[in-house]
Amino acid sequence: MRILLVEDEQGVANFIKKGLEEERYTVDLVTDGQAGLEHGLTGQYDLLILDLMLPKKSGFEVAKGLRDTGIQTPILMLTAKISVQDKVKGLDVGADDYLTKPFSFEEFLARVRALLRRKQTEMIKLEVGDLEVNTLSHRVFLDGKELVLRPKEYAILEYLVRAKDCVVSRTQILENVWGYDFDPTTNVVDVHIKSIRKKLEELTPKEYISTVRGVGYMVTTTPK
Repeated sequence: MRILLVEDEQGVANFIKKGLEEERYTVDLVTDGQAGLEHGLTGQYDLLILDLMLPKKSGFEVAKGLRDTGIQTPILMLTAKISVQDKVKGLDVGADDYLTKPFSFEEFLARVRALLRRKQTEMIKLEVGDLEVNTLSHRVFLDGKELVLRPKEYAILEYLVRAKDCVVSRTQILENVWGYDFDPTTNVVDVHIKSIRKKLEELTPKEYISTVRGVGYMVTTTPK
């Protein structure tokens, strides 16, 4: 699951980003409303977490701009404002939920999961052959046995499974798992793919992840 976090308070942003990544979500962070709108308009996110008071464009403006152009990505709006009028305005311009700062991280995660469930009900369980990826629990099973993956390994495998039978480049994996600012010359993708393959090989002789030389990687629906 890929989340866009739009938050200009550095401490809050880092806290949220780290917590979400520990829960195996992929998080892109931007710190002003204009960048938030531009990223959100790509339609590549499963959820937007949007602060209300932002430089350049407010959270209200970002939410309205996305909805006016047909982007229906769920939006969780964060704010220090507690008035009913602000909450009503946020919901009216397109927010799906509203959380007032300060908040408990446990409640925050529950709201994140609830919004993702609304969007991904039909995509909770992804299957390729005997491989099953549960996008809510972030657990992976192969022929009924759990495949224990580190957070980035899980994110890569989920991304590949979602794109099954399509070749995905290293750059696409970097952007979707690590974010836009990651060094494109790094071999971190190859290292993680090697680790995932090793764990798969411990449970099955079938090759689920194929390498397309010079292009990238692909999960096939008919592994051999």
